[in-house]
Amino acid sequence: MRTGLYLLLLGCSLILQPASAGDELVIPGHVASSGKQVMPKRGISMDDVLSKFGEPDERYGPVGEPPISEWVYGSFRVYFEHRIVLHTIDLNTLIMPK
Repeated sequence: MRTGLYLLLLGCSLILQPASAGDELVIPGHVASSGKQVMPKRGISMDDVLSKFGEPDERYGPVGEPPISEWVYGSFRVYFEHRIVLHTIDLNTLIMPK
């Protein structure tokens, strides 16, 4: 009887492996962020970004068609298509080549 119970518990422990036993996704050029930084979300306007985050440190563009502009804040960059946020990059998560 004990042997059967032991085998049952052993089988359950093998089936119910902890989530930490899974694979880890590694993306070249990025490191895991220690905390969640507040950045502009895709789809909001330039005016909304200005009101929430203030004046950027630098502005680039617009360039190309559709016009793409880039605003640089201390630890992130915001890319706009026309006057709408297209993408935001957290500079703290990038691994810069030496």
